[in-house]
Amino acid sequence: MCGRYASFREDQALADEFAVAVVADDVRLLPPSWNVAPTDGVRIVVERADQATGEITRQLRVARWGLVPSWAKDPSVGARMINARVETLAQKPAFARPLATRRALLPADGYYEWQAAPPPATGGKGRTPKQPFFLSPADGSVAALAGLYEFWRDPSKDDDDPARWLVSATVVTRAATGPLAAIHDRRPVLLPHDVHDAWLDPATGADAARAILDVPPPALVATPVSTRVNAVANDGPELLDRVEPAPWAYGAAGG
Repeated sequence: MCGRYASFREDQALADEFAVAVVADDVRLLPPSWNVAPTDGVRIVVERADQATGEITRQLRVARWGLVPSWAKDPSVGARMINARVETLAQKPAFARPLATRRALLPADGYYEWQAAPPPATGGKGRTPKQPFFLSPADGSVAALAGLYEFWRDPSKDDDDPARWLVSATVVTRAATGPLAAIHDRRPVLLPHDVHDAWLDPATGADAARAILDVPPPALVATPVSTRVNAVANDGPELLDRVEPAPWAYGAAGG
């Protein structure tokens, strides 16, 4: 799964990277974060009709992480929909319609996963130690996490209340492959630059969009980091500092 990531590049850098034409006002109010957590506000890249002109434009907007289906009774369900498994996108009612019509990219500087220690040979009970890793593109570029987004209408708010609509998003995940599968068996789908246009294009159908998600993943670097990232209250660039991994962890001597 993808349950935590970092997104700290400046808005203009992301606008340039993703050829964004419109940066929403609330994007500029969103602070950088080295520890983005579920239900946080996140930046998303979408292609939608401009409210003034009706022209389809590429926009940088804010959504809440954790997709809330349009038919949900309340937004709390979104906390359980931070990820969407690529294998079942077309079968899940909450994700099938967004796959066809509302696709997004979530810019990230990298994401976190936790590798669990192997079970002790003698068995026993207790909490299993986990080593956190920060996984980021090997070339230092910004990662484009494949995502879906949805609109939810708050029935408690008046029609003229600008807060009546909640925009929420989820990150698409796939099975991990290669050496990094030792850290975790799932990973977010990272889309290379040459498929961004097709993924975001509203004219791309659901079947074609689903096929895009099978592109080979980019090379990633796994950096062992401190367990300080475990607490959502901790934030700052120091969370990315490399630490000596646990002796059983990926990249450790004998690990």
